[in-house]
Parts: sequence; structure tokens; C-alpha cells
Amino acid sequence: MPSSSEPPAPGEAPEEPDPRGSAGERALRGYLAHLRVERGLSPNTLAAYERDLSRYLAFLATRGIIDPAGVGEGDVAAFLEALRTGADGGRALAPASASRTVTAVRGWHRFLHDEGTTAFDPSAAVRPPQVGRRLPKALTIEEVSRLLESVGHEDTPEALRDRALLEVLYATGARISEAVSLIVDDLDPQAGCLRLFGKGRKERIVPVGQHAWRALEAYLVRGRPALASKGQGAAEIFLNTRGRPLSRQSAWTVLQRSAARAGLGDPSEQRRVSPHTLRHSFATHLLAGGADVRVVQEMLGHASVTTTQIYTRVTVDHLREVYATSHPRARG
Repeated sequence: MPSSSEPPAPGEAPEEPDPRGSAGERALRGYLAHLRVERGLSPNTLAAYERDLSRYLAFLATRGIIDPAGVGEGDVAAFLEALRTGADGGRALAPASASRTVTAVRGWHRFLHDEGTTAFDPSAAVRPPQVGRRLPKALTIEEVSRLLESVGHEDTPEALRDRALLEVLYATGARISEAVSLIVDDLDPQAGCLRLFGKGRKERIVPVGQHAWRALEAYLVRGRPALASKGQGAAEIFLNTRGRPLSRQSAWTVLQRSAARAGLGDPSEQRRVSPHTLRHSFATHLLAGGADVRVVQEMLGHASVTTTQIYTRVTVDHLREVYATSHPRARG
């Protein structure tokens, strides 16, 4: 029998490669299964983890390491440097993206150590690069009004849908994925609330203002039936012109069109209005209006109030304005 490094003898079938892959690949699949089943991460988040960790495995392979048990602290630190410079042949990453990738690597090694797969965690002492936390970009109340009005008041199914979608995004602070996943059963008109499912399918109930309810009712009565008649009974509230659930990309396009009509997408202003812009605006306007940060945390679906507190910094301009107009010695 020839060794695995020798070619097969004439007439002898070549050895089949191990279908399970290397030890690193098997460990990666186990970690992704853990994230999917036990932590309930979304498909998009799982795809990001797989992409980041696949780059890490490829980097380790160039250093002759195919088993995570053979990884040392120096290997993890070298990978961090490769992320910054692109020395591994991949794209050089900005600090925020590099930090995310290193966080994925640290989570994987911690999991392997906790599971007893490796004797120690080589990433424990390697810290992700520090990322300056940027303030979320929020529209002013006047700009939000222009955005919502830009849809117009046409009675076509598409116009009714677009207005309802934008009103819901601003009224609830919903993520775009949460909004396009809404079904009719998620609405509670009597309580004036709707149900959203966030990351990890975590459920939360969010109140909805009268403007958004009126837009939703108009769409459900006069717009959605016409769109639904072209499809096959989709349960989602927001449908495309073929009667199928509206995709996140299509919802993004709706917002971009409306922002352009409202004059909010001028490239010279370096402003790119996204669904998250409305989420930021929702939180900022609530806090500026006196809402408690923990109430806003609940409505946004943040696991930690620390994440929500970044919005309190956005209201500093408002505080300065109030101080300047209210304090007797604010002005000379």
C-alpha cells in the first residue's frame, strides 16, 4: 500500500480525500452550528462569521497550521496585522471591519477552548483594534417630514405601500429586515402596537403613531389586495408588484428614491439616507423629546442599554440650544 504522499500504483484507485475536511474546517462547522442553533444568529450574521473565519483558516494554512490546536498567540496577532495591511492577499480592512473579524476569531477560539477542543485560548491576549465610535447620522424632524411627504398622495398600490413602509420605519425604529418580515397577524390596531422579531428572533412589542396607522390602513385596504392578487398568498404585509414579499433591497430602493425626491441624497452633502438612518432618527427624536433611554432601548430591541446610550450623545446640540435660550447667563 503506497503512502499518502506517493502516487497510486497503476490500476489502483486514488485515495478519496477526507470528506470532513481539515480539523480547522470541522471546528468551523461546529462553531457555526453552535451560533445558529444555540445562539439563534440570523443567516446574514452567520454568513459574516463564516466569511471572516474562512479568511482566518486560509491565513493559518499559509503558516502550515490546519489544526486549531496548533495556533499560538503570535499567529492570531499576525492575522490582525494581515487584516490591516492585506499581507495575506486579502483586502486591507478599515479598523471597524478588522475589529469585527478579530472578534469573530476570538469567539471561535473561546468556544473551542470551552468545548475542550484546544488546551488554551491563543486569542485571549489579542485585542481588536480600537474603533472611534461615530455618532449615528440622524435626519432632523423637518427632513423626516420632507422624506415622508416625498412619496406623494397618489392612490396607486405602490405609492400606498411606499408611504406605509416609510411611516412604519420611522414610527417604530424597526430594522429593514424586521419591517419587510411583518405579517398581518403582527398588527394590533386596538392596542396601537405591532410585533417585531429582531436578532435571534427576539420578539418585542412597539407602539405605532396615528400617522403610521393611517398609512398602514390605507395600504392594507386599497393597496395590498391589488398586489396580493398577482401572487400566491404571501403572508407578509409589504409586497412587490408580483405579489411576492418585498425584499430588503427593494425596500432600500424605495427609501433612496424618496430621499432623492426630498433632496436628501445630494452627494455633495456626503449624506446617504439608509433604512438605518430612519432608525437613528427615531431614537434621536425620542430622546430629544424626553424619552427615557431604557424605554428607547426596549423599542429598538437592544440587548444592552450601552448600545442605546450612543444616541444620547446625538442630542448634545439640542441641549446646547435649550441652555442658550433658557439660562440667564448663557449669552454675553
